[in-house]
Amino acid sequence: MEKTNNKSIAALTLGVLSIILPYIGVILGIIGIVISSKSIGELDHTNEKGRGLAVSGKVCSIVGVCIQTLLILLMILGLATYLFTTSTTTSTS
Repeated sequence: MEKTNNKSIAALTLGVLSIILPYIGVILGIIGIVISSKSIGELDHTNEKGRGLAVSGKVCSIVGVCIQTLLILLMILGLATYLFTTSTTTSTS
């Protein structure tokens, strides 16, 4: 029975968590991308299973980083808009 690569399992777990967890998902996604890339490299040289897990972990990590980055940018834009409208409202009164 062939062994499944542990890094592939970790990459998939980090990829899914990067989609689900707000704000910290960016860090988890970056770690997931690195681990999945290392796992794919290891799988080329060993006779282990887990290539599908590594690839899906990489995809989930990339999607998670994109979603979390967009979420952070929208939060910053919303905060800047709120502060701008609050400061112009109080200065004209």
